[in-house]
Amino acid sequence: MRRLVILGGSDGTVSAFRAARRLGLATICVDMRQDAPGVAEADEFLHLSTRDVPAVAAALRDRDGLAGLLAPGSDINLPSLVELARLLGLPCGLTDATLRASTDKLFFREVCERLGLPGPSYCADDYWAGDADLALRPPLPVIVKPVDSGSSRGITICREPGELPAAIAHAKEVSPTGRALIEELLTGEDLCAEAMLQDGRIALLGLSRRVTAPPAVVAVGHDMAPADDVLEKEVVRQLERVCADLGYRDGPLNVDLFVDGGQVTLVEMGARIGGNGLGEALGLMHGVDTVEATVRLAIGERPDLTPARRVPAHVRVLRAPAEGTLVSIDGLESLPDGAEVVVVAKPGDHVVPYTECRAKLGYVVDREPPDLDALIRIDVR
Repeated sequence: MRRLVILGGSDGTVSAFRAARRLGLATICVDMRQDAPGVAEADEFLHLSTRDVPAVAAALRDRDGLAGLLAPGSDINLPSLVELARLLGLPCGLTDATLRASTDKLFFREVCERLGLPGPSYCADDYWAGDADLALRPPLPVIVKPVDSGSSRGITICREPGELPAAIAHAKEVSPTGRALIEELLTGEDLCAEAMLQDGRIALLGLSRRVTAPPAVVAVGHDMAPADDVLEKEVVRQLERVCADLGYRDGPLNVDLFVDGGQVTLVEMGARIGGNGLGEALGLMHGVDTVEATVRLAIGERPDLTPARRVPAHVRVLRAPAEGTLVSIDGLESLPDGAEVVVVAKPGDHVVPYTECRAKLGYVVDREPPDLDALIRIDVR
């Protein structure tokens, strides 16, 4: 039997395990966490760090039927994916430049700047060392974030100079390489673009608006819908220019962007399926199983990305009301039959309020925005 190795077992991998099963593939989950949500979905579990490439390669090298590797939902495992694909001779559509743009926010800013695309003023944290650098700094307010971390971790919005040292220290603490990026705070509409690239062209695109719950910046949902043709064409133009520059031709894209007065500004990109149900939402919008298509690409096949429709799709995150022990999640049966439901927490788990993406209990994807507050009761003691 052909086997697909999925690096990581976070909630963002669950739909990929299920898609692989539909395609008749056996799956191997690699993760340090024995209780990761993907472990229960996999046929086999390797209790290894995804960053320990030599150990993972040694465990997989003599396996029969290895067909491909996948690292969905997060950028953190993309470097291991590229290295393992080379060591094991498996398909991989990521170039070195695509990998770097997906895992280094400062490099991505430099790529956009070199291509003449709109962007905020920015600098690395070492520009803030002394008052002599004041002229080089982005104007306040700014957003401070780790250069190479995801899931909305380590992000702070600063409106006063005195807030910067703590924000930079926080971002560097979260960053695997100890680096922070300071960007001018963009205004306008905060959107997420989920896309599928084929032969260097955007075959499918979905623009979604974040649903947030102040004061946190992390999204508690997404509303994806067909957008204005002019806006979509400009997003496609910019994405295709960036991907051509990086040499990325086939695969998924997850991009953060702002739109202000008709100007599109790309903020970050990841050459992978988006987390929080965005990959599933793109498929629901276009009538194409985009997660399954990504699995097919991972094993060297060419998926059919012909859209069947363009309808709205909505995602809502299941969140704990307080910190404590999860007792139950009740009311899921009241959701519409067509809704896709992913639950990644179980009774007895320690849960915390949803201030970053990894704190979610699950998510629901449907054509109508699900009113989880009215339908679902989450009991925490």
